[in-house]
Amino acid sequence: MKRFMILATAALISSGALAQTAVQVAPEQRTKIKEYVLQKKVAPAKMTERVTIGAMVPQNVELAPVPSEWGPTFTNYRYIYTNDNVILVEPNSRKVVHIID
Repeated sequence: MKRFMILATAALISSGALAQTAVQVAPEQRTKIKEYVLQKKVAPAKMTERVTIGAMVPQNVELAPVPSEWGPTFTNYRYIYTNDNVILVEPNSRKVVHIID
């Protein structure tokens, strides 16, 4: 039984079922990202859906590549700017992983 539980847990971890959805962003990094969006005057995306962590961004919303200035931690993500928030998105699943307000 113990062996079965270990194998089941390993299968869940390898499948991503236990993977964290949210991404951690340090306060100074949040400031840097928000300043970038405001300085570059990034056009806000038009969204009618409520944006929450774990929600899916609709296919009709264009995801922007994360600029290198944000650091290597975020290079695997894309982002949108909407309702004065920067939304980090996992591009393959289009799942929201972090909201910078």
